[in-house]
Amino acid sequence: MCSAIQNLGFRPETVGDIDAIHDLTARAFARMSFSDGTEPQVIRRLRAQGELTLSLLASDGDGKILAHVAFSPVTIPGQSHWLGLGPISVEPAHQRRGIGRALVHEAIARLRQQGVKGIALIGNPLVYGPKGFVSCGRLTYAGLRANLVQHMTLKGTEPQGELRFSTAFDDDGA
Repeated sequence: MCSAIQNLGFRPETVGDIDAIHDLTARAFARMSFSDGTEPQVIRRLRAQGELTLSLLASDGDGKILAHVAFSPVTIPGQSHWLGLGPISVEPAHQRRGIGRALVHEAIARLRQQGVKGIALIGNPLVYGPKGFVSCGRLTYAGLRANLVQHMTLKGTEPQGELRFSTAFDDDGA
Protein backbone atom coordinates (compact mmCIF):
# COMPACT_ATOMS: atom_id res chain seq x y z
CA MET A 1 0.00 0.00 0.00
CA CYS A 2 1.17 3.53 -0.81
CA SER A 3 2.65 5.32 2.19
CA ALA A 4 0.59 8.42 1.29
CA ILE A 5 -2.55 6.35 1.91
CA GLN A 6 -1.26 5.05 5.24
CA ASN A 7 -0.58 8.59 6.49
CA LEU A 8 -3.57 10.24 4.84
CA GLY A 9 -5.39 12.89 6.83
CA PHE A 10 -8.63 14.73 6.04
CA ARG A 11 -9.75 18.24 6.88
CA PRO A 12 -12.04 20.98 5.61
CA GLU A 13 -10.44 23.78 3.64
CA THR A 14 -9.29 26.96 5.34
CA VAL A 15 -8.89 30.41 3.82
CA GLY A 16 -5.16 29.71 3.52
CA ASP A 17 -5.88 26.72 1.25
CA ILE A 18 -7.83 28.57 -1.46
CA ASP A 19 -4.93 29.24 -3.85
CA ALA A 20 -3.45 25.75 -3.29
CA ILE A 21 -6.85 24.19 -4.14
CA HIS A 22 -7.06 26.32 -7.30
CA ASP A 23 -3.57 25.27 -8.41
CA LEU A 24 -4.11 21.59 -7.53
CA THR A 25 -7.37 21.53 -9.49
CA ALA A 26 -5.72 23.13 -12.52
CA ARG A 27 -2.88 20.58 -12.46
CA ALA A 28 -5.21 17.62 -11.94
CA PHE A 29 -7.47 18.51 -14.86
CA ALA A 30 -4.79 19.80 -17.26
CA ARG A 31 -4.36 16.48 -19.06
CA MET A 32 -7.97 15.26 -18.86
CA SER A 33 -9.53 15.02 -22.32
CA PHE A 34 -13.03 15.72 -20.97
CA SER A 35 -11.96 18.91 -19.16
CA ASP A 36 -12.65 22.37 -20.49
CA GLY A 37 -10.21 23.90 -17.98
CA THR A 38 -12.89 25.70 -15.95
CA GLU A 39 -12.80 23.44 -12.88
CA PRO A 40 -10.68 25.79 -10.71
CA GLN A 41 -13.01 28.69 -11.52
CA VAL A 42 -16.06 26.56 -10.70
CA ILE A 43 -14.75 26.04 -7.17
CA ARG A 44 -14.06 29.76 -6.78
CA ARG A 45 -17.58 30.60 -8.01
CA LEU A 46 -19.16 28.03 -5.67
CA ARG A 47 -17.26 29.59 -2.77
CA ALA A 48 -18.21 33.15 -3.83
CA GLN A 49 -21.88 32.18 -4.17
CA GLY A 50 -21.90 30.55 -0.72
CA GLU A 51 -22.64 27.16 -2.29
CA LEU A 52 -19.49 25.25 -1.38
CA THR A 53 -21.24 22.99 1.12
CA LEU A 54 -18.19 20.81 1.79
CA SER A 55 -14.65 21.43 0.59
CA LEU A 56 -12.55 18.57 1.93
CA LEU A 57 -8.80 18.03 1.60
CA ALA A 58 -6.63 14.94 1.85
CA SER A 59 -3.05 15.50 2.93
CA ASP A 60 0.00 13.38 3.65
CA GLY A 61 1.71 13.02 7.02
CA ASP A 62 3.65 16.24 6.40
CA GLY A 63 0.48 18.22 5.69
CA LYS A 64 1.03 18.44 1.90
CA ILE A 65 -2.32 18.63 0.12
CA LEU A 66 -2.73 15.62 -2.17
CA ALA A 67 -6.41 15.85 -3.10
CA HIS A 68 -9.54 17.99 -2.87
CA VAL A 69 -13.25 17.36 -3.34
CA ALA A 70 -16.08 19.88 -3.54
CA PHE A 71 -19.77 19.34 -2.81
CA SER A 72 -22.53 21.82 -3.61
CA PRO A 73 -26.34 21.84 -3.65
CA VAL A 74 -28.18 20.30 -6.60
CA THR A 75 -31.82 20.45 -7.57
CA ILE A 76 -33.79 17.28 -8.31
CA PRO A 77 -37.59 17.29 -8.59
CA GLY A 78 -39.22 15.95 -5.42
CA GLN A 79 -35.91 15.82 -3.50
CA SER A 80 -34.26 18.01 -0.89
CA HIS A 81 -30.88 18.02 0.82
CA TRP A 82 -29.02 16.51 -2.15
CA LEU A 83 -25.51 17.57 -3.12
CA GLY A 84 -23.41 17.33 -6.23
CA LEU A 85 -19.92 15.86 -6.07
CA GLY A 86 -17.27 17.69 -7.99
CA PRO A 87 -14.86 18.78 -8.97
CA ILE A 88 -12.55 16.25 -7.38
CA SER A 89 -8.81 16.64 -7.88
CA VAL A 90 -5.84 14.47 -7.01
CA GLU A 91 -2.24 15.61 -7.41
CA PRO A 92 -1.15 14.07 -10.76
CA ALA A 93 1.86 12.26 -9.24
CA HIS A 94 -0.48 10.58 -6.73
CA GLN A 95 -3.38 9.62 -9.00
CA ARG A 96 -4.54 6.00 -9.20
CA ARG A 97 -3.31 5.21 -5.68
CA GLY A 98 -6.65 5.24 -3.89
CA ILE A 99 -6.37 8.76 -2.47
CA GLY A 100 -9.44 10.05 -4.32
CA ARG A 101 -11.41 6.97 -3.28
CA ALA A 102 -10.43 7.45 0.36
CA LEU A 103 -11.31 11.17 0.20
CA VAL A 104 -14.75 10.48 -1.28
CA HIS A 105 -15.38 7.76 1.33
CA GLU A 106 -14.51 10.20 4.13
CA ALA A 107 -16.66 12.95 2.60
CA ILE A 108 -19.68 10.65 2.27
CA ALA A 109 -19.35 9.63 5.92
CA ARG A 110 -19.32 13.31 6.95
CA LEU A 111 -22.26 14.18 4.72
CA ARG A 112 -24.27 11.23 6.04
CA GLN A 113 -23.72 12.55 9.59
CA GLN A 114 -24.94 15.98 8.45
CA GLY A 115 -28.22 14.52 7.21
CA VAL A 116 -27.58 14.83 3.48
CA LYS A 117 -30.06 12.60 1.65
CA GLY A 118 -28.06 11.91 -1.47
CA ILE A 119 -25.19 12.75 -3.78
CA ALA A 120 -25.29 13.12 -7.55
CA LEU A 121 -22.52 13.48 -10.10
CA ILE A 122 -21.61 13.36 -13.74
CA GLY A 123 -18.78 10.92 -14.31
CA ASN A 124 -17.34 7.68 -15.55
CA PRO A 125 -19.29 4.68 -14.15
CA LEU A 126 -16.07 2.64 -14.08
CA VAL A 127 -14.61 5.18 -11.65
CA TYR A 128 -17.66 5.96 -9.51
CA GLY A 129 -19.50 2.62 -9.61
CA PRO A 130 -16.98 0.96 -7.27
CA LYS A 131 -17.51 3.87 -4.85
CA GLY A 132 -21.23 2.97 -4.65
CA PHE A 133 -22.70 5.34 -7.23
CA VAL A 134 -25.32 4.00 -9.63
CA SER A 135 -27.24 5.09 -12.70
CA CYS A 136 -30.81 3.91 -12.87
CA GLY A 137 -31.62 5.92 -16.00
CA ARG A 138 -34.34 7.95 -14.23
CA LEU A 139 -32.03 10.82 -13.28
CA THR A 140 -31.08 12.88 -16.33
CA TYR A 141 -28.84 15.82 -17.14
CA ALA A 142 -28.78 17.96 -20.26
CA GLY A 143 -29.14 15.08 -22.71
CA LEU A 144 -26.08 13.18 -21.47
CA ARG A 145 -26.01 9.39 -21.66
CA ALA A 146 -27.86 7.98 -18.66
CA ASN A 147 -24.88 5.96 -17.41
CA LEU A 148 -22.88 9.18 -16.85
CA VAL A 149 -25.56 10.64 -14.54
CA GLN A 150 -24.99 8.83 -11.27
CA HIS A 151 -26.19 9.06 -7.70
CA MET A 152 -25.93 7.60 -4.24
CA THR A 153 -29.04 7.73 -2.08
CA LEU A 154 -28.10 8.10 1.58
CA LYS A 155 -31.64 8.41 2.92
CA GLY A 156 -35.08 8.49 1.34
CA THR A 157 -36.29 7.73 -2.14
CA GLU A 158 -34.39 7.22 -5.37
CA PRO A 159 -34.15 10.38 -7.49
CA GLN A 160 -35.78 10.86 -10.86
CA GLY A 161 -36.07 13.78 -13.20
CA GLU A 162 -33.70 16.44 -14.45
CA LEU A 163 -30.63 17.08 -12.30
CA ARG A 164 -29.55 20.71 -12.03
CA PHE A 165 -26.22 21.93 -10.66
CA SER A 166 -25.37 25.39 -9.34
CA THR A 167 -24.96 28.19 -11.86
CA ALA A 168 -21.30 28.17 -10.78
CA PHE A 169 -20.86 25.28 -13.22
CA ASP A 170 -22.02 27.38 -16.16
CA ASP A 171 -19.22 28.66 -18.38
CA ASP A 172 -20.04 32.26 -17.50
CA GLY A 173 -20.99 31.48 -13.90
CA ALA A 174 -24.46 32.99 -14.34
